Amino acid sequence: MKFECSQIPKQIELPLRLVTHQSKFNFVDLFAGIGGFRIALEKLGGQCLGYSEIDKQAIKVYRQNFISYLNEDEIELGDITKISELPSNLDIVVGGVPCQPWSVAGCLKGFDDPRGKLWFDVIRLVNQSQPKSFIFENVSGLASPKNRENLELILHELENLGYCVKWKILNAYDFGLPQNRDRVFIVGIRNDIEKCQEYNFPNPLKVHPKVLDILDEFKNIKILEKVKLDSHTLFKGIIPPSRTRFQKDDELNDFFIFSDLRNGHTTIHSWDIIDTTDREKMICLNLLKHRRSKKYGNKDGNPLSFHDFLEIIPDMKLTELNKLVDKQILRLTHGNKYEFVNSKNMTGINNIYRIILPTADIVPTLTATGAKDYIATISIYATHPEEYKRIFLEKIYKNKQYIPITGKHACKLQGFPTDFKYHEKDDIAKKQFGNAVPIPVVEYVVKELLKIIKI
Repeated sequence: MKFECSQIPKQIELPLRLVTHQSKFNFVDLFAGIGGFRIALEKLGGQCLGYSEIDKQAIKVYRQNFISYLNEDEIELGDITKISELPSNLDIVVGGVPCQPWSVAGCLKGFDDPRGKLWFDVIRLVNQSQPKSFIFENVSGLASPKNRENLELILHELENLGYCVKWKILNAYDFGLPQNRDRVFIVGIRNDIEKCQEYNFPNPLKVHPKVLDILDEFKNIKILEKVKLDSHTLFKGIIPPSRTRFQKDDELNDFFIFSDLRNGHTTIHSWDIIDTTDREKMICLNLLKHRRSKKYGNKDGNPLSFHDFLEIIPDMKLTELNKLVDKQILRLTHGNKYEFVNSKNMTGINNIYRIILPTADIVPTLTATGAKDYIATISIYATHPEEYKRIFLEKIYKNKQYIPITGKHACKLQGFPTDFKYHEKDDIAKKQFGNAVPIPVVEYVVKELLKIIKI
């Protein structure tokens, strides 16, 4: 019988996934969430002795998938700050320690955020239980220059407990998932275990499915080979330094971003989707170009006055700016200056930030806060950036040939099994998957660990 990623039914059912094999090792699941770590560990022969989670909706999903009368004696540890001790003779302690304090979305408050201090509870419990090993996961922001001292403090404290500790940033894309998801993994092995210093993080796999390969709605879409283009055609000769490893310098992007604050061959501006003249487009592009100049202020983006525009466009008329205000592309700010109505990147335009093509290698990182990201339901082909943008607007945007990323999509993009029962409310399901660990990454990290602790 084949199951699909399914929603939790209203009536209580037995979990589809029960530990019926002879366990090879045991573990405790801290900050368990919806059980991403647990799925990987059980697949490799692990038995969970207890789990800690405080989010009621996450516990609901966790229990639905893992807890039954067959293992009802498993300990529900509850709030980590109130746990006095863990089960004895532990092989592995795992946990996705809350990441918000170290992420941009969480304002990078670090240990100043109460959630950041949960690391000290982790350290306390490792010290008390002295497990053979541990694996902890966090956002890559923990290893950023701003937070590097905090990371070093965490590593130092864990090493002082008698462990050989190593860390590395791993990306879900390198382990068979079409998602750009960098995460810090911290692995510790007790010093009295032979060859504890020899742990190595797994090497990237050579398996790279595209978005359409794992999402059912897109399996019949044909992949067309892209044309190769020179940097002058794509970037007017200047390649932006912000491009990621997934954006090639000789090919058209696999996504379109809706933003009035950026400019690129797949950027859609409000003046691209509102009826505007070539001159109005030129005025908007000049504001986009000059708004970050220190000449006009110290902000990352500054509004410009009519006088400022006259310096840039000598034949400028005030009525032209006011017409753009009427079209709700510009707005008049305090001090009679003009700025874009869409003045924040992540808010996008018309409630859309990104539309990813189904032929893309990746989707952006799934987050707990969510993003206004969509996936196109058709593919397009073009030989020039201007043609590419025109075809996208005509065939995908105007015809609404795109769908939001759903909980079902997130389930697959995080590598959860097809029988996993996720939350019946899609917004909660997406939040929970955004907080989860990518399961294939955990699986390969654990495989390497098991070689050392010889279980």
